Amino acid sequence: MPDPDQGKPPVLDEATLAELSASVEGDRAFVVELINAYLADGGAQVDAIEAAIAADDAEALVRPAHTLKSSSATVGALRLAAASRELEMAGRSGSLGSESAATLRSDWDAAVAALRAWVAAEEAR
Repeated sequence: MPDPDQGKPPVLDEATLAELSASVEGDRAFVVELINAYLADGGAQVDAIEAAIAADDAEALVRPAHTLKSSSATVGALRLAAASRELEMAGRSGSLGSESAATLRSDWDAAVAALRAWVAAEEAR
């Protein structure tokens, strides 16, 4: 049976978080704060993307998809970053990126769970 996740980026790339930590001289508390800010803001971006799709408004899709793409890449949520990039590009071309839109919420939920688990492990150190 084929793996539906085959060929997709990982939900969470911990190497990205390690690089981020190294870039702030090992200040893991800062990385945790950044992740918490991402989790607080990202849901609003997902909601805005879904609202743009529901309204059939490709132009309104671009900004929240771009924002979610960039912030997701920063915290290592690579699958969500890739889906957001596809949605951003679709919006820029005047379409709604229906394939990426279909998995956006589940990609977001998976990223949230993985990041919360990472934060919990960091806080347990």
